[in-house]
Amino acid sequence: MKRRQFLGAVAGMLAGPQLLAAGQNTMKRPIPCGILGLGHAHGLSVLRILRESPDYALNGVCEPDPDRRAAFADHELMRDIPWLDQDALLGNPDIQMIAVESDVQRLLKLGRAVVDAGKHLYLDKPAGTSLEEWRALLDAADRQDLLVQMGYMYRYNPGFDFLRKLVKEGMLGDIYSIHASMCTDLSPAKRQELLFHPGGLMLELGCHLIDMIVLLMGEPSKVTSFLRHDTGIDDTLNDNTLAVLEYDNALVTVESGAREPNAFASRRFRVVGTEGSFTLMPLEPPAGTLSLRRDWGEYKKGVQPVPFENLPRHVADLTDLAACIRGESEFAYPTSHDYAVQRTVLRACGEDV
Repeated sequence: MKRRQFLGAVAGMLAGPQLLAAGQNTMKRPIPCGILGLGHAHGLSVLRILRESPDYALNGVCEPDPDRRAAFADHELMRDIPWLDQDALLGNPDIQMIAVESDVQRLLKLGRAVVDAGKHLYLDKPAGTSLEEWRALLDAADRQDLLVQMGYMYRYNPGFDFLRKLVKEGMLGDIYSIHASMCTDLSPAKRQELLFHPGGLMLELGCHLIDMIVLLMGEPSKVTSFLRHDTGIDDTLNDNTLAVLEYDNALVTVESGAREPNAFASRRFRVVGTEGSFTLMPLEPPAGTLSLRRDWGEYKKGVQPVPFENLPRHVADLTDLAACIRGESEFAYPTSHDYAVQRTVLRACGEDV
């Protein structure tokens, strides 16, 4: 399975057709898969989808850490799912894809083990904290023509699909400004889980936004980060973070904080160009507002709402991955994009990479 050449920053398939394809694939042989590592915030959602999807047959779950395994042993989603040791999971020649859903600190180690075993990889976000290890993993996947699908939430979001269409067709003119905001309201226990890296909330949530920004704009020429602890809570988490990404003709801001009440409702992504603007708010379920300088097709001059279907997370990306593994579709996200995203994420977290 060869990766296709990246067709530009606005490449990617729409989530709607992918879900339609999922229905058409119900009579095809499910792809044997497994899960390596638990503890990621998205892990149980991915586990549920792999259990229920007609595209996959979940052969088993491996959690190398006995304490973490014990924490999930009685979960309802583990009902009838075998626990496997790592050698049994990686050494099973029938298993074609493994999803790594561990805590961030173990993502690269476990992900590299999957690639070295010759399996396609679904890796949750972000891609760890070592750019060197990430480069080595991606190179190893490329040498074997293995797919690496990152678990960024907005790659198959219909609101972002529409935004990419706007940019690709030139409806917004020359893009010169993007403002992206993704905040949350963390419990004390969750805050403790994020203390391992000074990037704090930028690493945890800002990475989702940066994935979309790099897709639209490419890598920035300069990144300036502001990582602060401003909520007065007695820990060291950088819980009020901002990054400014500079391009030749555009300025982009990314913000993520940890103490905003009702934060999901105000998560937003606003793109401004010389001929119009588009704002997604909230991001899930997506709701859009389009402003145009002149009529364009079915859309009129002025301000208008744009409704979208509310699709569940992770379904479309795992459906797309299955189609690509079968050779029915060409993968939309090459390793060059994933590397550029992670380098930009780490720069936004204050690292000189």
